[in-house]
Amino acid sequence: MAKRAVKLDPDDGLIISEVGSWATEKHARVQRYIEISSATRKKYIPPPSWHAGAAYIELFSGPGRSLIKDTNRIIDGSPLVAYKAAQASVPFTEMHINDADPAKSAAVDTRLRALGGSPICYSEPADVAVDKIVAALNPSGLHFAFLDPYNLEGLSFEIIRKLSKLKVDMLIHVSVQDLQRNLDEYSKSGGVFDTFAPGWGAHVDRKQAIASFRAALMKYWIDEICKLGTTPAKGVELIVGSKGQRLYWLVFVSGHSLGRKLWEAIRDPMKQTAMDL
Repeated sequence: MAKRAVKLDPDDGLIISEVGSWATEKHARVQRYIEISSATRKKYIPPPSWHAGAAYIELFSGPGRSLIKDTNRIIDGSPLVAYKAAQASVPFTEMHINDADPAKSAAVDTRLRALGGSPICYSEPADVAVDKIVAALNPSGLHFAFLDPYNLEGLSFEIIRKLSKLKVDMLIHVSVQDLQRNLDEYSKSGGVFDTFAPGWGAHVDRKQAIASFRAALMKYWIDEICKLGTTPAKGVELIVGSKGQRLYWLVFVSGHSLGRKLWEAIRDPMKQTAMDL
């Protein structure tokens, strides 16, 4: 199979990824949450020296710039969106950015530094990078993690479990398309669901109708997150494509009622959905 041509941004000569137009909706939520939570974040920023910091975390960052499919439009990726939003309000004390692809990790590092940032960039599998990031951060700080994996396979529950050791708000992208397309394969013993929602097989009936199966699986996943001492917000957003196709859910998770209240203030109520839709 021929390799896909590497695409470059003519503005800086660095690699870009390719995304659907709906990526801008995810980025808008990241930007708005960083803006609206700035007053709370400021309380954790030194000085005084005992303030524990406020870091931004991404484990699936991409190269920092993306081409929208079927267009000539190049947009900032989420790490650049996050950096610019924080700089315009209250800067993060640290940015921990990971992508398993070394070329993408190098590109986002270069782009953030060109803006004046000092990111700590990794090029590891997400479940390896998360250990290094958690060890590096003060658990008493207030951190924000955007989990935007390329597919459901990347969203190991262990990542969420490890991040929950910190005081952290998480915005999680859960791919509806991937779940629907690969439901049979993922539900096999040893399949993706075993890492996405460990123990699901003892709680979810595999023989029920597809919609009911999907709803039960996601309820189990949500319940397991709640056991970590953190709580998903009630307003889950379903992002759809230009033809109305269901693409992904945005799930906001926080151990604090204020975080969930802030999310409720910025999410689009017209796109609120139950996760069984």
